[in-house]
Amino acid sequence: MSRDLEVSALAINVTIPQALRWTDTRRGEAFMLTTLNVRLLPDGHLAAKAYGRPVGGGRGAYVSFPVPDKPELAALVADAASRAGALWAAHRGVG
Repeated sequence: MSRDLEVSALAINVTIPQALRWTDTRRGEAFMLTTLNVRLLPDGHLAAKAYGRPVGGGRGAYVSFPVPDKPELAALVADAASRAGALWAAHRGVG
């Protein structure tokens, strides 16, 4: 395995459990946030953005929202990253 192999992105999508979902507004439209996109940054820290659907229905724009600074959401991000790492580590190669 080559240590100098450059991996340019590590990202996962995580469904936000119902009890942790929240709404936010963008351009006058309310969105229910249902998914997190979690990225592993080059320095080893995690970054997350939230995505969802307009409360009023329809597809709406693919717009990111900041994740509120709440312990339960930080735990969700960290747990999801750990779970993804375990799944990646257990991969069985190209199938």
